[in-house]
Order: sequence, then structure tokens, then C-alpha cells
Amino acid sequence: MTVKNTRGSDLIWESLTPEGNSWFNADFAILDFKSNKTTNLETSLLLMKIFKGAINLNSEFLSKWNGFKVETQLEFPQNWGLGSSSTLIHLVAQWADVNPLELYYKVFSGSGFDVACAGADGPITFFSNDEEIGYTSINWTPSFTKNIYFVHLNEKADSQIAVKDYFKKARKRKQLAADIDAITKEMVNVSSLSKFEELIDKHESILSKSLGLPTIKEERFSDFQGCVKSLGAWGGDFALVTGSKENDLREYFTEKGHDTVLSYSDLIL
Repeated sequence: MTVKNTRGSDLIWESLTPEGNSWFNADFAILDFKSNKTTNLETSLLLMKIFKGAINLNSEFLSKWNGFKVETQLEFPQNWGLGSSSTLIHLVAQWADVNPLELYYKVFSGSGFDVACAGADGPITFFSNDEEIGYTSINWTPSFTKNIYFVHLNEKADSQIAVKDYFKKARKRKQLAADIDAITKEMVNVSSLSKFEELIDKHESILSKSLGLPTIKEERFSDFQGCVKSLGAWGGDFALVTGSKENDLREYFTEKGHDTVLSYSDLIL
């Protein structure tokens, strides 16, 4: 994200695709954050909510009497998702000199783990309890990362709707959190692909029972030999999959209509 001072008192926002084409632009009056013009009302309303949240945390933000030209550019296709909203929150928080997680909670519901990921330089474990929220950087470099892939599911899940559904459906949330925490602690130290797959399957099974929903493997890839894990909102943009034979794995998902299969090294810092 680049920010430049301009004449006047408007904030001009433009979002670009990886190829440099504009997919969203809007002009906001800084005085009241009303959108003078926009190519997408929903996106404009989200930006206004973010700006107001940032000002609530730092009254000096956007207080100087001048305009701004802000430009953002995706590094991947727009329909991939990949936490782009959380990355936006993190970037605006840096600009406004506020805590990214605090800004996130002003705008969205949810744990905030994806905002923590947006600002991380590598693997992290995220924690959220009654006393504190934060994350810890970890060293996670197992030998089997060559067997981990990410498959685009050709659909987009609304994370905020998914969060609301979770709070409606999730059963015994304290026990659920304890079970997932135990899996996370094992995952940090996992050294074999078979144990990794065992933990992934256990994680999916626990969430499936808690939410009363089938796992993505049961629902869509029951004949796949490796493991399949939903990422982000269940049924969302990507799934993590494992396999020992890359060509067979890619052929399987291509036949299922999923041409975008990324290796671990393609996607992970």
C-alpha cells in the first residue's frame, strides 16, 4: 500500500489487480468520510468503517488538512481471498499507527488470527483467552513440506457470516478450545507426515462434530488418499491437502475441476 499527500481534502483510493488494472476506486471526503463516488458501495462502506475505527484509536489520524492518494495492489488473483481484508486492516493500522488487532475488533468479529498472520514474517501460533490475545513466532520447518499443497476451491466464503454461524452452532466451546490447543502444541513439534496427517484429520473431526457439519473430505473428496483440511471459514477459498505423489495429486484435483494447486513453497513465507 502506498500513501501520498495531495491537495484538497479528499482521500482518493484505488485498488489494483496483480496486472495493474483498477478493480476498485473511490473518493472520500475526509471531513465526514462520505463517499463522493465509488465503483463498489459495499467496499466503500467497509473502508469508511476501517477509517472511523482507526480514528477512534488515534484521533490524530487523518486530522491534518490535506488530501491523500492511496493505492493498493494484490499479489494474487482477487478470487483467491487469502485474508486480503485482514491484510488491509494491518496496512491501515500501520498507516494510522494503531494496534492492528484493536482495529480489527473495531471492524470485524472473529479471533483476529488472520490479522496476526498478515504482520508475521513466518509461522506463528495464535492465542486468545479471557486474559490476553497475541501470537508467538515459531520455527516450523518439517521435512515433509514438499508433501503439502493448497487447492483453490473455486468459491468464496464470507468469513463474517461463517463466524456468526460458528457461534450459533459450535458446542462446548471451552472444551473445543482445549482440544484444538492440544493439537496445536503437538503440531508445533511434529516430525513425520503420517503424524501431521493424523493431527489434521483429528482437527477436522473435532470441528465437524462441534459444528454439526461434514468435513470437506467427506463432502467433496471422499476418495482422495491424502488428508484434506478446510482453511479459514469452512468451505472457503482454499483447502490444505497432503500427498506423496505430486502428479497424481494434481491430476486428481484437476479432474474434480480445481486447476489451481499450489505447493507449500509457492505460498508460505
